[in-house]
This record gives sequence, C-alpha cells and structure tokens, in this order.
Amino acid sequence: MKPYQATIFNAAVLVVFGLWAYLNVAAESRSTTILIPVIFGVVLALLVPFFKKDNKVVAHAVAGLTLLITIALIMPLIGSIGRDDMVAVFRVGVMMAASIFALVIYVKSFIAMRRARRIET
Repeated sequence: MKPYQATIFNAAVLVVFGLWAYLNVAAESRSTTILIPVIFGVVLALLVPFFKKDNKVVAHAVAGLTLLITIALIMPLIGSIGRDDMVAVFRVGVMMAASIFALVIYVKSFIAMRRARRIET
C-alpha cells in the first residue's frame, strides 16, 4: 500500500468512527472533544493531494499528525476500558489500529526513500 492510500484509509476511519462516537453519545452529554478524530481525519484527507505529489514537508506533517492522533486516542481508550464500554473500546481501538497501520506504512516509505537516495549517490 502506498503512503497516500494509507492516509486516505486512516482519514476515512477517523471520520466514520469519530462521527459514530459523536452520534452514539446522548445529546446532553456530547462534547466537541469527541470530534477531534473527525477533525484530524478531515485535515489528513485535505493533505492527500499534496502528499500524493511527494511533498516532503506534507509527508512529515501527515506522519506527525498521525502520531499525534494515535497518542491522543490513548486516554479515550483507557476511559472506555474503565467504563466497560466495549463498543467504545472497539471504536477507539479501530481508530488507533488504522493510525498505527498508517504510521508503519509511512516509516517503511521513509526508509525506502532514504535507501534509494543512498544508492543514487
């Protein structure tokens, strides 16, 4: 899988599962912080065209944002486990897994690019 495809996949998972989380919470207890994964997903999706053109700055920004959302999802996961809310654990777990998957793809891509440059010189 190419890095931009991993970004599209991760963005879609963050948006869909983030909206599911938001809509699954009772209206009176909804917090806008529930939408953080959705916002990250939209930002990642907006960066895909630039990422696809091998823009190094965007590639590193996407990797950084993906790492940030992965770390940010740790507390919701712990909270979901503490509440014994298995549906929330599933949602957050899937978002984390998609983000970790994307990070692995990015790291492999960065390593491959570095090796290719080393061979050229």
